[in-house]
Amino acid sequence: MARSLVHLKSCCSASAFRASAVDSQPGRVRIPDKARNARVLVLGGTGRVGGSTALALSKLSPELQIVVGGRNRQKGDSMVATLGKNSAFAQVNVDDMVSLERALEDVDLVVHAAGPFQQAQNCNVLEAAIATKTAYLDVCDDTRYAFLAKSFNDKAAAANISAITTGGIYPGVSNVMAAELVRAAKDENKGEPEKLRFYYYTAGTGGAGPTILATSFLLLGEEVVAYRRGEEIKLKPYSGGLNIDFGKGIGKRDVFLLNLPEVRSAHEILGVPTVSARFGTAPFFWNWGMSAMTNLLSPEYLQDRSKVQELVRLFDPVVRAIDGIAGERVSMRVDLECTDGRHAVAIFTHRRLSVSVGYSAAAFVLAILEGSSRPGVWFPEEPEGIAVEAREILLKRASQGTINFVMNKPPWMVETQPKEVGLGIYV
Repeated sequence: MARSLVHLKSCCSASAFRASAVDSQPGRVRIPDKARNARVLVLGGTGRVGGSTALALSKLSPELQIVVGGRNRQKGDSMVATLGKNSAFAQVNVDDMVSLERALEDVDLVVHAAGPFQQAQNCNVLEAAIATKTAYLDVCDDTRYAFLAKSFNDKAAAANISAITTGGIYPGVSNVMAAELVRAAKDENKGEPEKLRFYYYTAGTGGAGPTILATSFLLLGEEVVAYRRGEEIKLKPYSGGLNIDFGKGIGKRDVFLLNLPEVRSAHEILGVPTVSARFGTAPFFWNWGMSAMTNLLSPEYLQDRSKVQELVRLFDPVVRAIDGIAGERVSMRVDLECTDGRHAVAIFTHRRLSVSVGYSAAAFVLAILEGSSRPGVWFPEEPEGIAVEAREILLKRASQGTINFVMNKPPWMVETQPKEVGLGIYV
Protein backbone atom coordinates (compact mmCIF):
# COMPACT_ATOMS: atom_id res chain seq x y z
CA MET A 1 0.00 0.00 0.00
CA ALA A 2 1.42 3.39 -0.94
CA ARG A 3 2.37 5.56 1.97
CA SER A 4 -0.04 8.38 2.70
CA LEU A 5 1.48 11.81 2.17
CA VAL A 6 1.04 14.94 4.24
CA HIS A 7 -2.06 16.88 3.27
CA LEU A 8 -0.88 20.33 2.26
CA LYS A 9 -3.09 23.19 3.31
CA SER A 10 -0.96 25.75 1.48
CA CYS A 11 -0.33 23.78 -1.73
CA CYS A 12 -2.54 22.49 -4.46
CA SER A 13 -1.73 18.79 -4.11
CA ALA A 14 -0.48 16.32 -1.54
CA SER A 15 1.38 14.53 -4.32
CA ALA A 16 3.94 17.33 -4.10
CA PHE A 17 5.65 15.55 -1.25
CA ARG A 18 7.55 12.82 -3.03
CA ALA A 19 11.05 12.01 -1.82
CA SER A 20 13.11 15.16 -2.28
CA ALA A 21 16.63 15.29 -3.61
CA VAL A 22 19.62 16.57 -1.74
CA ASP A 23 20.86 19.77 -3.34
CA SER A 24 24.37 20.07 -4.70
CA GLN A 25 25.17 22.28 -1.71
CA PRO A 26 26.17 19.97 1.17
CA GLY A 27 23.30 19.37 3.56
CA ARG A 28 20.78 21.35 1.49
CA VAL A 29 17.42 19.72 0.83
CA ARG A 30 15.49 20.62 -2.31
CA ILE A 31 11.77 20.38 -1.60
CA PRO A 32 9.67 19.58 -4.72
CA ASP A 33 8.29 22.63 -6.51
CA LYS A 34 4.65 22.17 -5.49
CA ALA A 35 5.63 21.87 -1.83
CA ARG A 36 7.87 24.87 -1.48
CA ASN A 37 5.16 26.94 0.18
CA ALA A 38 4.87 24.48 3.08
CA ARG A 39 4.53 26.22 6.42
CA VAL A 40 6.07 24.73 9.57
CA LEU A 41 5.13 26.07 13.01
CA VAL A 42 7.78 25.52 15.71
CA LEU A 43 6.23 25.83 19.17
CA GLY A 44 8.86 26.78 21.72
CA GLY A 45 10.66 28.41 18.82
CA THR A 46 12.13 31.12 21.03
CA GLY A 47 13.79 28.51 23.27
CA ARG A 48 17.05 26.65 22.76
CA VAL A 49 15.64 23.42 21.30
CA GLY A 50 12.87 24.99 19.22
CA GLY A 51 15.11 27.81 18.04
CA SER A 52 17.79 25.32 17.02
CA THR A 53 15.16 23.33 15.08
CA ALA A 54 13.96 26.44 13.24
CA LEU A 55 17.54 27.40 12.33
CA ALA A 56 18.35 23.90 11.10
CA LEU A 57 15.20 23.82 8.94
CA SER A 58 16.07 27.20 7.42
CA LYS A 59 19.54 25.91 6.49
CA LEU A 60 18.46 22.49 5.22
CA SER A 61 15.50 23.82 3.24
CA PRO A 62 15.44 27.62 2.79
CA GLU A 63 12.21 27.37 0.74
CA LEU A 64 10.17 26.36 3.79
CA GLN A 65 8.11 29.02 5.52
CA ILE A 66 8.88 28.83 9.23
CA VAL A 67 6.55 30.24 11.87
CA VAL A 68 8.13 30.74 15.28
CA GLY A 69 5.55 30.09 17.99
CA GLY A 70 5.91 31.36 21.53
CA ARG A 71 4.59 33.68 24.22
CA ASN A 72 7.28 36.36 24.09
CA ARG A 73 6.96 38.59 21.04
CA GLN A 74 10.28 40.33 21.64
CA LYS A 75 12.15 37.01 21.59
CA GLY A 76 10.06 35.90 18.63
CA ASP A 77 10.88 38.98 16.60
CA SER A 78 14.56 38.45 17.37
CA MET A 79 14.42 34.86 16.09
CA VAL A 80 12.53 35.95 12.96
CA ALA A 81 15.25 38.52 12.26
CA THR A 82 17.81 35.71 12.48
CA LEU A 83 15.84 33.35 10.24
CA GLY A 84 15.13 35.91 7.52
CA LYS A 85 12.34 36.64 5.06
CA ASN A 86 10.68 33.21 4.98
CA SER A 87 9.74 33.39 8.66
CA ALA A 88 7.16 34.96 10.94
CA PHE A 89 6.19 35.01 14.61
CA ALA A 90 2.92 33.74 16.08
CA GLN A 91 1.99 34.39 19.69
CA VAL A 92 0.75 31.03 20.99
CA ASN A 93 -0.12 29.59 24.38
CA VAL A 94 0.21 25.78 24.30
CA ASP A 95 -2.14 25.50 27.28
CA ASP A 96 -4.96 27.24 25.39
CA MET A 97 -6.73 25.12 22.74
CA VAL A 98 -8.30 28.16 21.06
CA SER A 99 -4.88 29.80 20.72
CA LEU A 100 -3.39 26.56 19.39
CA GLU A 101 -6.07 25.84 16.81
CA ARG A 102 -5.91 29.42 15.56
CA ALA A 103 -2.14 29.13 15.11
CA LEU A 104 -2.40 25.73 13.36
CA GLU A 105 -5.11 26.71 10.87
CA ASP A 106 -2.70 27.82 8.13
CA VAL A 107 0.33 25.58 8.72
CA ASP A 108 1.15 22.14 7.29
CA LEU A 109 3.21 20.74 10.18
CA VAL A 110 3.69 21.68 13.82
CA VAL A 111 6.80 20.92 15.87
CA HIS A 112 6.12 20.75 19.62
CA ALA A 113 9.35 21.79 21.34
CA ALA A 114 7.73 23.64 24.26
CA GLY A 115 8.93 21.34 27.06
CA PRO A 116 9.50 20.08 29.61
CA PHE A 117 7.11 17.19 28.90
CA GLN A 118 7.44 15.57 32.33
CA GLN A 119 4.27 15.84 34.44
CA ALA A 120 2.29 17.38 31.55
CA GLN A 121 -1.37 16.51 32.02
CA ASN A 122 -2.54 16.51 28.38
CA CYS A 123 -1.52 16.39 24.73
CA ASN A 124 -3.05 19.73 23.76
CA VAL A 125 -0.79 20.33 20.77
CA LEU A 126 -1.40 16.88 19.29
CA GLU A 127 -5.16 17.20 19.84
CA ALA A 128 -5.15 20.60 18.14
CA ALA A 129 -3.12 19.13 15.26
CA ILE A 130 -5.69 16.35 14.81
CA ALA A 131 -8.58 18.84 14.97
CA THR A 132 -6.98 21.06 12.29
CA LYS A 133 -5.57 18.14 10.23
CA THR A 134 -1.98 19.31 10.72
CA ALA A 135 1.02 16.96 10.64
CA TYR A 136 2.79 16.74 14.01
CA LEU A 137 6.20 16.13 15.57
CA ASP A 138 7.24 16.42 19.20
CA VAL A 139 10.65 16.18 20.86
CA CYS A 140 9.20 14.55 23.98
CA ASP A 141 11.59 12.71 26.30
CA ASP A 142 9.04 11.47 28.84
CA THR A 143 7.65 7.93 28.83
CA ARG A 144 4.18 8.74 30.16
CA TYR A 145 3.66 11.63 27.74
CA ALA A 146 4.97 9.63 24.77
CA PHE A 147 2.56 6.76 25.33
CA LEU A 148 -0.29 9.19 26.01
CA ALA A 149 0.45 10.69 22.59
CA LYS A 150 0.53 7.18 21.11
CA SER A 151 -3.01 6.59 22.42
CA PHE A 152 -4.24 9.14 19.82
CA ASN A 153 -3.11 6.87 16.97
CA ASP A 154 -6.61 6.00 15.76
CA LYS A 155 -7.80 9.61 15.86
CA ALA A 156 -4.75 10.79 13.90
CA ALA A 157 -5.28 8.04 11.33
CA ALA A 158 -8.95 8.99 10.98
CA ALA A 159 -7.90 12.63 10.42
CA ASN A 160 -5.35 11.41 7.83
CA ILE A 161 -2.41 13.12 9.52
CA SER A 162 1.06 11.78 10.26
CA ALA A 163 2.42 12.32 13.76
CA ILE A 164 5.69 11.28 15.37
CA THR A 165 6.37 11.41 19.10
CA THR A 166 9.87 11.41 20.68
CA GLY A 167 11.37 12.74 17.45
CA GLY A 168 14.40 14.64 18.73
CA ILE A 169 17.99 13.55 19.21
CA TYR A 170 17.60 11.19 22.19
CA PRO A 171 15.05 9.83 22.07
CA GLY A 172 14.56 10.17 18.34
CA VAL A 173 17.68 9.68 16.25
CA SER A 174 18.84 7.12 18.80
CA ASN A 175 15.65 5.09 18.17
CA VAL A 176 16.36 5.04 14.43
CA MET A 177 19.95 3.98 15.09
CA ALA A 178 18.67 1.11 17.24
CA ALA A 179 16.12 0.09 14.61
CA GLU A 180 18.84 -0.05 11.96
CA LEU A 181 21.08 -2.21 14.17
CA VAL A 182 18.21 -4.64 14.74
CA ARG A 183 17.30 -4.70 11.05
CA ALA A 184 20.89 -5.42 10.01
CA ALA A 185 21.16 -8.23 12.57
CA LYS A 186 17.95 -9.86 11.35
CA ASP A 187 19.02 -9.50 7.72
CA GLU A 188 22.18 -11.46 8.51
CA ASN A 189 19.95 -14.18 9.99
CA LYS A 190 22.67 -15.52 12.29
CA GLY A 191 21.18 -14.82 15.70
CA GLU A 192 18.26 -13.09 17.39
CA PRO A 193 18.64 -9.60 18.92
CA GLU A 194 18.98 -10.18 22.66
CA LYS A 195 20.23 -7.04 24.44
CA LEU A 196 19.84 -3.39 23.45
CA ARG A 197 21.46 -0.66 25.49
CA PHE A 198 21.27 3.11 25.02
CA TYR A 199 24.14 5.18 26.45
CA TYR A 200 24.07 8.99 26.39
CA TYR A 201 26.57 11.65 27.40
CA THR A 202 26.18 15.43 27.41
CA ALA A 203 28.65 17.95 28.81
CA GLY A 204 26.78 20.15 31.29
CA THR A 205 23.34 21.05 29.91
CA GLY A 206 24.69 20.87 26.39
CA GLY A 207 24.02 24.59 26.04
CA ALA A 208 20.31 23.80 25.96
CA GLY A 209 19.40 25.89 28.98
CA PRO A 210 16.93 25.66 31.88
CA THR A 211 14.41 23.39 30.12
CA ILE A 212 16.97 20.60 29.88
CA LEU A 213 17.94 21.21 33.50
CA ALA A 214 14.28 20.93 34.56
CA THR A 215 13.88 17.75 32.52
CA SER A 216 16.90 16.19 34.22
CA PHE A 217 15.60 17.00 37.70
CA LEU A 218 12.09 15.71 36.89
CA LEU A 219 13.52 12.43 35.56
CA LEU A 220 15.26 11.90 38.90
CA GLY A 221 11.81 11.58 40.45
CA GLU A 222 10.79 8.74 38.13
CA GLU A 223 11.40 5.07 38.86
CA VAL A 224 13.45 3.59 36.03
CA VAL A 225 11.72 1.00 33.85
CA ALA A 226 14.01 -1.46 32.08
CA TYR A 227 13.60 -4.93 30.63
CA ARG A 228 15.54 -8.08 31.44
CA ARG A 229 14.92 -11.21 29.39
CA GLY A 230 11.44 -9.99 28.51
CA GLU A 231 10.41 -9.04 32.05
CA GLU A 232 9.81 -5.45 33.12
CA ILE A 233 11.99 -4.42 36.05
CA LYS A 234 12.00 -1.22 38.08
CA LEU A 235 15.21 0.36 39.31
CA LYS A 236 16.36 3.42 41.24
CA PRO A 237 17.08 6.49 39.10
CA TYR A 238 20.72 7.42 38.59
CA SER A 239 21.90 4.03 39.87
CA GLY A 240 23.69 1.20 38.06
CA GLY A 241 26.66 3.29 36.96
CA LEU A 242 28.85 2.03 34.11
CA ASN A 243 32.00 3.40 32.50
CA ILE A 244 31.31 3.47 28.74
CA ASP A 245 33.66 4.24 25.86
CA PHE A 246 32.00 6.72 23.47
CA GLY A 247 34.95 6.62 21.10
CA LYS A 248 36.64 9.48 19.28
CA GLY A 249 36.05 12.94 20.71
CA ILE A 250 34.58 11.77 24.03
CA GLY A 251 36.38 8.69 25.37
CA LYS A 252 35.20 6.87 28.49
CA ARG A 253 32.43 8.39 30.59
CA ASP A 254 30.32 7.30 33.56
CA VAL A 255 26.63 6.81 32.80
CA PHE A 256 23.64 6.02 35.04
CA LEU A 257 20.13 4.61 34.68
CA LEU A 258 17.31 6.98 33.71
CA ASN A 259 13.68 6.38 32.80
CA LEU A 260 13.51 7.16 29.08
CA PRO A 261 10.71 6.32 26.61
CA GLU A 262 12.90 4.61 24.00
CA VAL A 263 13.43 1.72 26.44
CA ARG A 264 9.78 0.70 26.38
CA SER A 265 9.14 1.59 22.74
CA ALA A 266 12.23 -0.32 21.53
CA HIS A 267 11.33 -3.32 23.67
CA GLU A 268 7.77 -3.45 22.36
CA ILE A 269 8.37 -2.43 18.74
CA LEU A 270 11.77 -3.98 17.99
CA GLY A 271 11.10 -7.05 20.12
CA VAL A 272 14.40 -7.01 22.01
CA PRO A 273 13.99 -8.80 25.38
CA THR A 274 16.64 -6.85 27.36
CA VAL A 275 16.68 -3.05 27.05
CA SER A 276 17.96 -0.18 29.24
CA ALA A 277 19.11 3.44 28.96
CA ARG A 278 21.85 5.31 30.82
CA PHE A 279 22.96 8.93 30.86
CA GLY A 280 25.97 10.81 32.17
CA THR A 281 27.20 14.38 32.24
CA ALA A 282 30.28 16.46 32.98
CA PRO A 283 32.03 17.76 34.99
CA PHE A 284 32.07 14.55 37.01
CA PHE A 285 30.73 16.24 40.15
CA TRP A 286 27.39 16.90 38.38
CA ASN A 287 26.92 13.13 38.34
CA TRP A 288 27.57 13.09 42.09
CA GLY A 289 25.03 15.88 42.52
CA MET A 290 22.38 14.07 40.50
CA SER A 291 22.91 10.92 42.53
CA ALA A 292 22.76 12.89 45.80
CA MET A 293 19.45 14.48 44.77
CA THR A 294 17.84 11.07 44.30
CA ASN A 295 18.96 10.12 47.82
CA LEU A 296 18.19 13.39 49.62
CA LEU A 297 14.95 14.48 47.94
CA SER A 298 11.76 12.44 47.84
CA PRO A 299 10.28 11.31 44.50
CA GLU A 300 7.20 13.40 45.33
CA TYR A 301 9.37 16.52 45.61
CA LEU A 302 11.15 15.79 42.32
CA GLN A 303 7.84 15.15 40.56
CA ASP A 304 6.48 18.56 41.57
CA ARG A 305 7.09 20.91 38.63
CA SER A 306 6.81 24.06 40.76
CA LYS A 307 9.45 22.80 43.19
CA VAL A 308 11.69 21.69 40.34
CA GLN A 309 11.42 25.15 38.77
CA GLU A 310 12.63 26.60 42.07
CA LEU A 311 15.63 24.26 41.91
CA VAL A 312 16.29 25.33 38.32
CA ARG A 313 16.27 29.02 39.31
CA LEU A 314 18.70 28.19 42.11
CA PHE A 315 21.13 26.10 40.05
CA ASP A 316 20.83 27.66 36.59
CA PRO A 317 23.38 30.50 37.08
CA VAL A 318 25.98 28.05 38.41
CA VAL A 319 25.28 25.51 35.67
CA ARG A 320 25.56 28.14 32.95
CA ALA A 321 28.88 29.37 34.34
CA ILE A 322 30.30 25.84 34.36
CA ASP A 323 28.79 25.14 30.92
CA GLY A 324 31.17 27.76 29.59
CA ILE A 325 34.06 25.59 30.75
CA ALA A 326 32.58 22.13 30.15
CA GLY A 327 31.37 22.86 26.62
CA GLU A 328 28.36 21.12 25.15
CA ARG A 329 29.57 17.94 23.47
CA VAL A 330 26.98 15.24 23.09
CA SER A 331 27.36 11.56 22.28
CA MET A 332 25.02 8.61 21.84
CA ARG A 333 26.14 5.00 21.80
CA VAL A 334 23.67 2.22 21.00
CA ASP A 335 24.79 -1.39 21.62
CA LEU A 336 23.08 -4.48 20.28
CA GLU A 337 24.04 -8.01 21.32
CA CYS A 338 22.60 -11.10 19.62
CA THR A 339 22.18 -14.71 20.68
CA ASP A 340 25.04 -15.80 18.38
CA GLY A 341 27.49 -13.51 20.19
CA ARG A 342 27.37 -10.78 17.56
CA HIS A 343 27.90 -7.32 19.11
CA ALA A 344 27.22 -4.23 16.99
CA VAL A 345 27.60 -0.57 17.96
CA ALA A 346 26.34 2.76 16.60
CA ILE A 347 27.86 6.07 17.75
CA PHE A 348 26.81 9.69 17.13
CA THR A 349 29.01 12.48 18.52
CA HIS A 350 28.71 16.23 18.00
CA ARG A 351 30.57 19.18 19.52
CA ARG A 352 27.35 21.09 20.25
CA LEU A 353 24.10 19.61 21.51
CA SER A 354 22.28 22.91 20.91
CA VAL A 355 23.05 22.54 17.19
CA SER A 356 22.68 18.78 16.75
CA VAL A 357 19.29 18.61 18.47
CA GLY A 358 17.99 21.07 15.87
CA TYR A 359 19.27 19.06 12.91
CA SER A 360 17.85 15.90 14.46
CA ALA A 361 14.34 17.35 14.81
CA ALA A 362 14.60 18.98 11.38
CA ALA A 363 15.44 15.61 9.84
CA PHE A 364 12.16 14.21 11.18
CA VAL A 365 10.23 17.23 9.90
CA LEU A 366 11.58 16.72 6.38
CA ALA A 367 10.86 12.99 6.47
CA ILE A 368 7.22 13.66 7.36
CA LEU A 369 6.88 16.34 4.68
CA GLU A 370 8.33 13.97 2.09
CA GLY A 371 5.71 11.33 2.85
CA SER A 372 7.85 8.85 4.81
CA SER A 373 5.23 8.58 7.55
CA ARG A 374 1.75 7.03 7.43
CA PRO A 375 -1.32 8.57 9.08
CA GLY A 376 -1.35 7.82 12.80
CA VAL A 377 0.92 8.45 15.80
CA TRP A 378 4.24 6.65 15.66
CA PHE A 379 7.55 6.21 17.42
CA PRO A 380 10.67 6.83 15.30
CA GLU A 381 11.62 3.14 15.17
CA GLU A 382 8.25 2.12 13.72
CA PRO A 383 8.40 1.65 9.92
CA GLU A 384 5.00 3.38 9.71
CA GLY A 385 6.64 6.42 11.36
CA ILE A 386 9.86 6.55 9.38
CA ALA A 387 9.89 4.18 6.42
CA VAL A 388 12.83 1.77 6.44
CA GLU A 389 14.05 3.12 3.12
CA ALA A 390 13.99 6.69 4.53
CA ARG A 391 16.14 5.98 7.59
CA GLU A 392 19.50 6.41 5.88
CA ILE A 393 18.74 9.92 4.61
CA LEU A 394 17.23 10.89 7.98
CA LEU A 395 20.42 9.84 9.76
CA LYS A 396 22.52 11.66 7.15
CA ARG A 397 20.62 14.89 7.74
CA ALA A 398 20.61 14.52 11.52
CA SER A 399 24.37 13.88 11.61
CA GLN A 400 25.29 17.20 9.97
CA GLY A 401 28.49 18.42 11.62
CA THR A 402 29.16 15.32 13.72
CA ILE A 403 32.76 14.56 14.63
CA ASN A 404 32.05 10.83 14.84
CA PHE A 405 29.13 8.99 13.29
CA VAL A 406 29.34 5.23 12.75
CA MET A 407 26.73 2.53 12.29
CA ASN A 408 26.80 -1.22 12.78
CA LYS A 409 30.45 -1.68 13.76
CA PRO A 410 32.01 -4.08 16.29
CA PRO A 411 33.11 -2.35 19.53
CA TRP A 412 36.84 -2.73 18.88
CA MET A 413 36.53 -0.62 15.72
CA VAL A 414 35.05 2.41 17.50
CA GLU A 415 36.37 2.38 21.07
CA THR A 416 39.42 4.38 22.09
CA GLN A 417 40.91 1.49 24.03
CA PRO A 418 39.57 -1.86 22.76
CA LYS A 419 40.48 -4.96 24.75
CA GLU A 420 42.85 -7.47 23.13
CA VAL A 421 42.14 -11.09 24.04
CA GLY A 422 45.21 -12.38 22.22
CA LEU A 423 46.58 -13.07 18.74
CA GLY A 424 45.46 -9.64 17.58
CA ILE A 425 41.80 -10.35 18.40
CA TYR A 426 39.89 -7.45 19.98
CA VAL A 427 36.57 -7.36 21.78
